[in-house]
Amino acid sequence: MEDEKLMQDVRAGDVAKLEQLFDRHHKSLFRYFLSLTSNRAVSEDLAQEVFFRILKYRHTYQPGAGFRPWLYSVGRNVWADYLVKHKPEVAMPEDAAELSGKETPQDRALQKKQEAVLLRRALATLPHDKREVLVLSRYQDMKYEEIAGILNCEVGAVKVRVYRALRELSDRFFALTGERAS
Repeated sequence: MEDEKLMQDVRAGDVAKLEQLFDRHHKSLFRYFLSLTSNRAVSEDLAQEVFFRILKYRHTYQPGAGFRPWLYSVGRNVWADYLVKHKPEVAMPEDAAELSGKETPQDRALQKKQEAVLLRRALATLPHDKREVLVLSRYQDMKYEEIAGILNCEVGAVKVRVYRALRELSDRFFALTGERAS
């Protein structure tokens, strides 16, 4: 069953169907929050809170607008409320997903691992709005149209934000490596 149909059923009062949506989206929400907080326990709590709010505010879901952008809009609100109460963590977790799962020779694998650690550090130093747009576009594999719906802006604005965030990430990465960006 499609997410939109499930959410329409939840909205209509069949709250048991929220379990299917939880099963489908809990992991990706957890990874989203983990990329923002660097804390597994907090990330788990935030992901849970999203589904509590979905249940509480199910009547605000608008069919046809797409479930995933609405889900992450709720997630952004949960994140914003968390930021008001807590200072965000700066370090990215060491066990965050690697950028590539391809097998490489041992020396190249070590170099890629070191680069991944530096990239996580650079990402962690970005302002939270730039980090968030990169997490959504690169780690959550969302299309710009979905991100625009979440951020409540135009697709062109998302493209500009991603471009600027990538440039700043690149600058910070190369500052950590001591190399110059080409």
